Amino acid sequence: MFGLIVFLISYSIGSTIKLSVEDAENLKKEFKDKIKDIDQFGIFLNNVKIALSMFIPGFGIGMGIFSGIGTGLVFSAFSTTEKILENVNPLSILVTPFGILEIIAYGIAISRSSMLIYENLIKKISWKNSLKPVIIEIIIVVVILFAAAIIEWIMIDQLGGLNIK
Repeated sequence: MFGLIVFLISYSIGSTIKLSVEDAENLKKEFKDKIKDIDQFGIFLNNVKIALSMFIPGFGIGMGIFSGIGTGLVFSAFSTTEKILENVNPLSILVTPFGILEIIAYGIAISRSSMLIYENLIKKISWKNSLKPVIIEIIIVVVILFAAAIIEWIMIDQLGGLNIK
């Protein structure tokens, strides 16, 4: 729950940052350039790279915050320039089948990052004792993100692709 809350708060903060129309257009362009040729495997690899970095003790919490704020900023950019998103609650975008799965996966990774700090640096528990749960959680996160990427791609495909204005 800790990681999930950290990500949601970070996303919410990012989505409330007001951007000028020019900055919003630039961020949208960068985002569209990044995803223009992406497919379900690209979505999966992008999300797995982010999630795996969130497992790193300490750094993972920062990466989760950075990722949440960045994702929220992208929403803010689109809501600044797209009238249809003007009155949409930013959190509603995350309440999709793939969004929920991604948040769960990121929450697991961020939480493990904080648990590793506590267990290994504060309580001085051996890293060997943490290895098995970390490997199991990494496998769970990878499987969750694989399912999320497939669902996301199916939804994108059914909506006519990524032809975002």
